[in-house]
Amino acid sequence: MASQIPKKPETPAAPPATGSDDAVVLERRTQRVQPPQMFQVVLLNDDFTPMEFVVQVIQEYFSKDRETATQIMLKIHLEGKGVCGVYSRDVASTKVDQVLQAARNAGHPLQCLSEPVE
Repeated sequence: MASQIPKKPETPAAPPATGSDDAVVLERRTQRVQPPQMFQVVLLNDDFTPMEFVVQVIQEYFSKDRETATQIMLKIHLEGKGVCGVYSRDVASTKVDQVLQAARNAGHPLQCLSEPVE
């Protein structure tokens, strides 16, 4: 068994320089990037979920203080729905899942959804 030193791959020779300039120059265009579409998380009113539970959910999952959470809860109660926060699609979806899971665990029929901000 003979060992051999590996050979270096041959590099192709550079093309000969000519007097004509055949180089292609590309224009650099600025990209127009739009911010991601935002979604609002909405809680819907029902006649069975206690107001205090709604306030606790708003405080825990949307980081609102007690006064703001109470105002949102009253808006939900009086108008049928209320916006708890505006987030990107993934965050809004996660918030909806968290609220629905908390409501189910507590035995309440609270409904939560996300809708695009217009």
